[in-house]
Amino acid sequence: MSNSKYLWWNGSQMPWEDATIHVTDIGWSTVGAIFEGIRAYWNEDDQEAYVFRLPEHMKRFEQSMKLVRLEQEYSTEMLTETILELIRANEHREDIYIRPLAYRAGGAGGGFSSFSSKAGILIDTSPRPTHLKTGKKQDACVSSWTRISDNVMPPRVKNISNYRNGQLATMEANINGYDVPLLLNDQRKIAEGPGACVMMVRDGKLITPGVTDSILESITRDAILQIARDDLGLVVEERPIDRTEMYIADEAFMCGTAAEITPVVSVDRYQLGDGNVGPITSQLEDIFLGVLRGTDSRHPDWRTPVGLKQLAKA
Repeated sequence: MSNSKYLWWNGSQMPWEDATIHVTDIGWSTVGAIFEGIRAYWNEDDQEAYVFRLPEHMKRFEQSMKLVRLEQEYSTEMLTETILELIRANEHREDIYIRPLAYRAGGAGGGFSSFSSKAGILIDTSPRPTHLKTGKKQDACVSSWTRISDNVMPPRVKNISNYRNGQLATMEANINGYDVPLLLNDQRKIAEGPGACVMMVRDGKLITPGVTDSILESITRDAILQIARDDLGLVVEERPIDRTEMYIADEAFMCGTAAEITPVVSVDRYQLGDGNVGPITSQLEDIFLGVLRGTDSRHPDWRTPVGLKQLAKA
């Protein structure tokens, strides 16, 4: 995958290859780094790309900076417009992934005890095709690793350090022949997967852990719950889930910016349903992809047009 032509770094849009730092600046500066993962989806008929829930993502970016005590020099509104300008400059006429990153800046080679609230901000974009409706599915296991809790490293923050928790669980799962792990929280209930929330279907209800069960306050999760309630008329329950309840679920899936909706067809070698993508999961995928791409007119407030159509006319 080739790099985009431009990125944005500390107030300036610049060629990709010009964004360099000294090697001693990496390391401790990223311990408190926070980020967002955002997607934009290309609509061929409209000749336009739509960013999914951009205001909500940038609000969470602001909140994450606050919780790790980084000063936000640039306003959220300015960063939001910067993202749209960057996509236009790179002329992305495809599905893409957008990564705003804030890290602790200043002081080369700073150690564990060094502290500064000064932040550097980097935004880059790259192509990433959707896997929705491709038939992708996963076999999951319950990990031996425990999900971080709010008094360890707050899960609601998209802090890069938090993701080591999921990395360890993923390596264990992959070595043992599974695609994805499910982590239990310190109450021994299902929390989430590595960088993705967990949902299951049982007796026609969509069930998922609550936002205080050691999960990220996921923007995609919130959207899926709204679609389930408003568009499919499903009963939705946000509550603790036992690991054995996952074993007898009719359907399950992971959801998140990267995961989108990824069906899970077994947990700890217990087959869910008939071992294929379940009917409710499939319906959610259909609606979600249409909403993301703008081929479905529902939830228009979730789509921010980039302006590529106007750029082409110009």
